[in-house]
Amino acid sequence: MKGIFLKALKGREKKILRGFAHGLRPVVFIGRQGLSANVVDDIDRALQDHELIKIKFIDFKDEKEVLLSEIEEKTDCRCAGTVGNVAVLYREPVDPEKRKINILNGK
Repeated sequence: MKGIFLKALKGREKKILRGFAHGLRPVVFIGRQGLSANVVDDIDRALQDHELIKIKFIDFKDEKEVLLSEIEEKTDCRCAGTVGNVAVLYREPVDPEKRKINILNGK
């Protein structure tokens, strides 16, 4: 999956993704250990399985923008937005048949 670096999301696309994520619960939590290799692997695996996920910052709340940039770089995903200490991450699968979300059509 890595290496297909996504284009930047447009405002409309971010809005659609945030709407899809509304009912989701965070699947990865960033705590005392920060952005360890295990946490990055968990995020990568969750994106591979779900395409759209939420992560929650328990600690490092003041550094979340820097950490989100690092997460985007390491996992080839894009942040669709943050609300408080929760971020919505999206990564489109390479295989079109595995795509669950089509942000162009809002489905």
